[in-house]
Amino acid sequence: MSEAAQGKQPVITPVRVVIAVCLAAPFVAMLWVGSYAKVEPTFIGVPFFYWYQMLWVVISTALTMLAYTLWKRDQRARKGGAAR
Repeated sequence: MSEAAQGKQPVITPVRVVIAVCLAAPFVAMLWVGSYAKVEPTFIGVPFFYWYQMLWVVISTALTMLAYTLWKRDQRARKGGAAR
């Protein structure tokens, strides 16, 4: 490994923090079971416990897509704005 590669520190930018939050939010939401371990309110007869988790499937997909888009944009910017 070259000296330049060894001396580089990881770059923490606001965009990368947003990416990390987007990827961590579903884990926090699902691991905090006490926040959704209840029956009420029901949604079309489905207890809260179930529809809350299914809602997070959709939210997780959207957050992952956003994180991926931001990551690709960040990588393009770091490489000097190269074409897609």
